Amino acid sequence: MILKKYVSYLILLFIMVVNTDVNAQLETNKSLEMTSKLIQPPYLKAGDTVAIVAPSGILKSREGEVQQAVALLKRWGLHAVVGKHVFSKSNHFAGTDAERCEDLQSAMDDPTISAIWCARGGYGTVRILDKLDYTEFKKHPKWVVGYSDITALHNQVNNEGFQSLHAIMCVSLTKDLNDIKESVETFKSAIFGNPENYTLKGSNYNRVGETSGELVGGNLTMLHTMLGSKESLDTSGKILFIEEIGEYKYHIDRMLQSLKRAGYFENLNGLVVGDMSKMRKNTTLWGTSVEQLILDALEDYDFPITFNMPAGHEKDNRALVLGRKVELTVAKEQSTLKFSE
Repeated sequence: MILKKYVSYLILLFIMVVNTDVNAQLETNKSLEMTSKLIQPPYLKAGDTVAIVAPSGILKSREGEVQQAVALLKRWGLHAVVGKHVFSKSNHFAGTDAERCEDLQSAMDDPTISAIWCARGGYGTVRILDKLDYTEFKKHPKWVVGYSDITALHNQVNNEGFQSLHAIMCVSLTKDLNDIKESVETFKSAIFGNPENYTLKGSNYNRVGETSGELVGGNLTMLHTMLGSKESLDTSGKILFIEEIGEYKYHIDRMLQSLKRAGYFENLNGLVVGDMSKMRKNTTLWGTSVEQLILDALEDYDFPITFNMPAGHEKDNRALVLGRKVELTVAKEQSTLKFSE
């Protein structure tokens, strides 16, 4: 009888210890999940300052757009400072690598700067990534804004633990801003702390489902370029956004296949496809739409896929907060993308 009571006591003690360990592990997992959330830089308010820099291509005869950007920020109650090398010229680039890096690093280090707005994309950001120092940026986080080639910088900022903003650049501005009304309004809403949720036009190509996760990504070519580097994204549990311009369909497929072979899609929660602009025609036709191409490349996975996100290289280029959690609901009739609080 005593032996039975002793055994029962040992069993009860074992269960208590196991439960304690399980609860502790759950708390640890919860803590890790909370600490892994990307840091949101302070949203802008009237009186804040935005730095305009050019980390990529040359701004040839684009002074008008930059001045228009300065005037737009002023109407929003913001101050603007233009990097001293923005209009520098070094072959393809807006100044030498050292000059472009100097402007960007200066803006990153300056505690009085609240956002860094890239003047244009093109090509060149990847050449200065390894020169950047985030020591002061981490003390005074700020929004990095741009798209296209700036995807390289978004990847780095996100991997350093901070959210960033995929949105229009200075050279995106048109003489009549009504031509790009949604692009401007969603940029303003996002930078001031009210990122808009989106209801997307339906598509028969949509792969239906509901999911959530941090939104990451950008230009497909740049995501492909980052493979194998420390700027390559960890897409596990996340929702990937892609857009592209000026590519052949077989180039799109080749990049998707490369990402696939690198495990990019293994634990992905969802895919948001933006504009695939100015697709080039090869002499040997691909034979399907770009939407079907994407579905075929990702047929081994079952995560939701939505098309028709108005973001990329078209005039209607709506702002997306990269690194922030979104809830994605995909149906054939329409899809919704909502930013979590």
